[in-house]
Amino acid sequence: MIQGNISVKTENIFPIIKKFLYSDQEIFLRELVSNAVDATSKIQTLARRGDLHEELSDLSIQIKVDTAAKTVTISDKGIGMTQAELEKYLNDVAFSGATEFLEKYKGETTMIGHFGLGFYSAFMVAAKVEVVTRSYKKNADAWRWSCDGTPHYTIEPADRAERGTDIILHIAPDAEEYLEKSKISDLLNKYCKFLPIPIHYDSRTEEDKIEKPADADVEADAENEDAGEKAGEFNTLVNNVSPLWKKAPAELTDEDYKNFYKEIHPASPDPLFWVHLNIDYPFNLTGVLYFPQHNGRLDLERNKVQLYSNQVYVTDNVRDILPEYLTLLHGVIDSPDIPLNVSRSYLQSDKEVKKITTYITRKVADKLNELFKNNREDFETKWKDIAVFIKYGMLSDEKFHERAFPFVLLENIDKQRFTVEEYQEKVKPLQTNKDGDIVFIYASDYKAQDSYVKEAKTYGYDVLNYDSYIDNHFFQHLEMKNQQKIRFARVDSDTMDNVVAKEDKKISVLSETEQNQVKEVFTTLLKNEAAAKVELKPLSPESAPVQIVKNEWMRRMKEMQKMSGQNSWGDFGNDYQVIVNTNHPIIADKMLKTNDEALARHLYDLALLNQGMLTGTDLSAFVERSLKMVQ
Repeated sequence: MIQGNISVKTENIFPIIKKFLYSDQEIFLRELVSNAVDATSKIQTLARRGDLHEELSDLSIQIKVDTAAKTVTISDKGIGMTQAELEKYLNDVAFSGATEFLEKYKGETTMIGHFGLGFYSAFMVAAKVEVVTRSYKKNADAWRWSCDGTPHYTIEPADRAERGTDIILHIAPDAEEYLEKSKISDLLNKYCKFLPIPIHYDSRTEEDKIEKPADADVEADAENEDAGEKAGEFNTLVNNVSPLWKKAPAELTDEDYKNFYKEIHPASPDPLFWVHLNIDYPFNLTGVLYFPQHNGRLDLERNKVQLYSNQVYVTDNVRDILPEYLTLLHGVIDSPDIPLNVSRSYLQSDKEVKKITTYITRKVADKLNELFKNNREDFETKWKDIAVFIKYGMLSDEKFHERAFPFVLLENIDKQRFTVEEYQEKVKPLQTNKDGDIVFIYASDYKAQDSYVKEAKTYGYDVLNYDSYIDNHFFQHLEMKNQQKIRFARVDSDTMDNVVAKEDKKISVLSETEQNQVKEVFTTLLKNEAAAKVELKPLSPESAPVQIVKNEWMRRMKEMQKMSGQNSWGDFGNDYQVIVNTNHPIIADKMLKTNDEALARHLYDLALLNQGMLTGTDLSAFVERSLKMVQ
């Protein structure tokens, strides 16, 4: 037996590993299985080069949990290690066995190394770790390395007939949750689902394990053979060794992409479409990004894009790689060039990350543009689902705005859709104001704002549908970005003759004295309502006698701050104007003759009701008053 101390720079590195090096205890299984995959990939490389003088045979990796012995074992049939390699690779924390191997077979493998810091993650869950290994080299002996979590280790001869390595973790008392079959199964599904070497998990319990008796009759043999087959069902293949994103797009059908989507997001409806990423210069990156069915919502689940490095799962938090709006997508990104810290838990800042982000953003924009150009009708059917994503992207990313501007759509209340340039040409003849601005009129709730919409229609105006709350920001964004000046105005932001202000002005049928008389009635009525400002206007006789309008700019600021959780505008943002139409017969005739404050109250309440602002006791009083008028 050989005894010695692991070469480390501190008295005991294992507490440091547990507390600082690795951010998540459960990744020990990812690291150890990845090591087994690396060792197996190396033996494949040797075989391809003709440097292996034996059959490869079955290369699958086996994972076993022994609840009685309180062990978890990871077994591979890879390259294995000699006694000297055990001492060299396991006993120097700062050295990885990958260096010499990669130098020798440069360009043929991108594996990170069989052992190194990843191996020591085992001590986060194990009180003792044993490594039983036999090298592929001719006439190599088997060896057992053992360490109890201190710098002290032992190496002694072992029994192992085949090349490869067993990592045996003697689970610590404070980590016994990792002896639960379902826990290991969940971790394998999370971290190892797409590793390139077959991984089998023996999920049998002690009750499931049936041993065949040494001497049994033929009937017993048959029964035990059946039982053995049944027990074999528990030895489950846990991974897809050839995931879709590693294949060439030309080999794949739409059904293949949909099936893979169900594999990674089982409970989700079919995606709308997808972008297959495949680049090998100036960096390596593959993957598939799916557009899920958003249905116009922005409050969507994020963290649905999984990051892999050579098919090893790293994280589902990809905000350092994808801009915020792309985190609304689902799918997979795989790149060995993404710089990770030693535990693969955090992305490190790097210029390569910016290149990758730029590439993905461009590919997504190109895919959308392709869909728009090749089949606009189909693109429009998907618009409700992708509108929020595109608008959010244009707000967030200048480059994406430039690419998306030709295909971002505006929808009117008649369900017709236009590009911004198409809509400008459509409304320009009627909706250009005296300053030369083209006014895009919109309704935030066209059913509730029906009377305003109808009045806009009588002027020959078209009305857009404000179809998601991101439109508040998006409309303002378009106003600032568009070269030909456009302005957005909600149908209730002003009286309709002033929403698109023209040179011509209507004249009031009332004299100045009569107008003052009417204004006094309404001013007296609203003296206790500080938010209301009374203004008389000579509108069309067909327009309502009293209207409530809300200043476009102040209302936008109020809504934007509300969306961001602020309210610095306070009650000021709730101000509104009460417009009295001096040319309406009720005002010009009846109101002028009677100075009836009750009539003024009723007309004002009708205006409030039209804006959805009449509530509570005021609404009850209005209903009672209306019933009396009918009686």
